[in-house]
Amino acid sequence: MKVFIQRVEKASVTVEGTCIGSIGKGLLILLGVANEDTREIAEKMFQKMVKLRIFADENGKTNLSLKDVGGELLVVSQFTLYADCRKGNRPSFIQAGGARIAEELYEYFLELCKNEMGKVESGKFGADMKVDLINDGPFTILLDSEQILS
Repeated sequence: MKVFIQRVEKASVTVEGTCIGSIGKGLLILLGVANEDTREIAEKMFQKMVKLRIFADENGKTNLSLKDVGGELLVVSQFTLYADCRKGNRPSFIQAGGARIAEELYEYFLELCKNEMGKVESGKFGADMKVDLINDGPFTILLDSEQILS
């Protein structure tokens, strides 16, 4: 599982011209799922993400988590995080999870977010989405379960 985290001032996602999710200060999460991912991996990745201290405290130091600042979440499925560009010029996506497992784990990850966080918005799995954001920093982190859980 790959969790691409962007600290944002605001972010939104639009499908077919309609805004389906919008947040203020918080995190935009692009979530990629691989075939070997499980609910246990999703839980561990969620806990790592939500505990990251990447927001500034009163002294300007990155000491606060999303919960500490009352931040919001926008979670968007993103199978292209598993693009393999080693050969040729057309990316291969065979490492990305199949639609069934990817959607199941995306929905489960959303459930974890909604159970523990305040405002949580989401994209639409499998849809052609337009994501708009104002990066804060910019501050961007990639969590990869192969590195985090090994």
